[in-house]
Amino acid sequence: MTELAGWLSLHEQFAVLFAVAACVFDLRTRHIPNALTFGGAALGLLYGVYTAGIGGLLGALGGWATGLAIFLPFFILRGLGAGDVKLMACLGAWVGAADTVWVALYAAVSGGVMALIVGASTGYLRGAVDNLYLLLSHFRVAGVRAHPELTLERGKGPRLPYALPITAGLLLALWLH
Repeated sequence: MTELAGWLSLHEQFAVLFAVAACVFDLRTRHIPNALTFGGAALGLLYGVYTAGIGGLLGALGGWATGLAIFLPFFILRGLGAGDVKLMACLGAWVGAADTVWVALYAAVSGGVMALIVGASTGYLRGAVDNLYLLLSHFRVAGVRAHPELTLERGKGPRLPYALPITAGLLLALWLH
């Protein structure tokens, strides 16, 4: 942890702590508790106030809102769980709006790579590609709305605990920016 402490600021260390805790829950239970995401976000807001006053609060709120805004559409389309959205908002409260955008971008890339690995290792890669084509065709015809058979609840493929790519995205964003 001392090496991590030298590389990351205190608020970044807290973000990593909440992200890793979310991974543990997501891997074990496929659920990220509200106490972790809401509690972590509240602590991020309080930390912002404590360290930088109203400017810190506004920065933390901006990061929280950015994380929520980026991931909420995927929840509405039933492609992400609510815990993933709340985790991204929580992390945004700790890292601010600009870094939250980078976290989301790196999480998307990490999620894609992890999905390819999971798909290839389970023999589901062809099915995933077919579903992606079906979903894009559905969007073209019906507009951007959830496909009734391609949702988290009804999907038949293997599930990727998305806290993992979110955490990978966080670590990449903190390392590269």
